[in-house]
Amino acid sequence: MRVGTETLAEIGPGLVVLVGVSVRDAEPDAAWLAEKVRGLRVFPDGEVNMNRSIEEAGGAVLVVSQFTLHGDARRGRRPSFIDAARPEKAEPLVAAVASALRAAGLTVGEGRFGAMMEVDLVNDGPVTILLDSEKVF
Repeated sequence: MRVGTETLAEIGPGLVVLVGVSVRDAEPDAAWLAEKVRGLRVFPDGEVNMNRSIEEAGGAVLVVSQFTLHGDARRGRRPSFIDAARPEKAEPLVAAVASALRAAGLTVGEGRFGAMMEVDLVNDGPVTILLDSEKVF
């Protein structure tokens, strides 16, 4: 992950976690997300696909703030970001997710909140999982 020519973080096999914080989110939501990511069985075990967690697979996590996940494009042609939390609320919650994953013993790389970041990834599978502490989907 880069900002301009500066490399902020690199991981090998693992998870890229794009974190969008809503206006309704709080510390318990950050803790829930970290625990869910830590325990999510999405890595192959050699016999059955998607049966190992990030811990069991020995992978790392790259945490990236992503307010555009809350872009609502159901009406019109311009997404509304009214559900995205303001930076003063969102930044500490994104940091709390990374901190909780690190405290659980995982290797964690982080982006720079609010920066225009370039994120390169290989989406193996591809597998993309949506997680929502409000359990809307």
